[in-house]
Amino acid sequence: MLYFIRIVLERVVVLKKFLNFIFISIKVFFVLLVILYVSFVSVQRLSGNKSVLGYRIFTVATGSMIGVYDINDVIAVKDFDTNKLKVGDDIAYKGEKEGFKGLLITHRIVKIEKDNNGKRIFFTKGVNSTVMDPSIDSGQILGKVVGVVPIITQINHIMKNKICFWLLFLFPIILIILLEVFKTIKEIKKEKSMKNSNESNEIKISLDDNSTKEEIEIL
Repeated sequence: MLYFIRIVLERVVVLKKFLNFIFISIKVFFVLLVILYVSFVSVQRLSGNKSVLGYRIFTVATGSMIGVYDINDVIAVKDFDTNKLKVGDDIAYKGEKEGFKGLLITHRIVKIEKDNNGKRIFFTKGVNSTVMDPSIDSGQILGKVVGVVPIITQINHIMKNKICFWLLFLFPIILIILLEVFKTIKEIKKEKSMKNSNESNEIKISLDDNSTKEEIEIL
């Protein structure tokens, strides 16, 4: 019977260690995700569309490129020699004409021509659009799209979806914070209890010493 109880206790200890390891791993995972996403948002907003180490990052806001990039995808745009751009390349550029003025556009090059001065003129459109954008020149181009940024894109989709945000991101973080708070409270109570216990022992020892002293004096 004692052997059985010992086996059960050992397995409980192992299970407790395993669950603690899982909890710590989940906590670290979510902390890293938060740091990663905050870093992404900070870089995106503070860079002011300027390249960092030769790259820019943008969030796809419309469905004009669905089939290639989905809404809320995070894409990386690399500084690129505009003389090497070709038809079929996806680029990001600053709109300066008509309804595109002041907007950052990510579309595909469908035609390249040269003006009277030999300067390259680009024509782009979304893969889901039937009408081409107003023509642009090299000075408007921010770079060539090199692809979707993994992980950050998935996090961004979660952040933009209210249900997913609550279930997969905010709720676990709140749970981790609450568990940490309860753990801290428990440790504080434990330390307080140990402190009270030590004080009680000191008082008891003091009383015992006084009692012994009185006995000696009486003798």
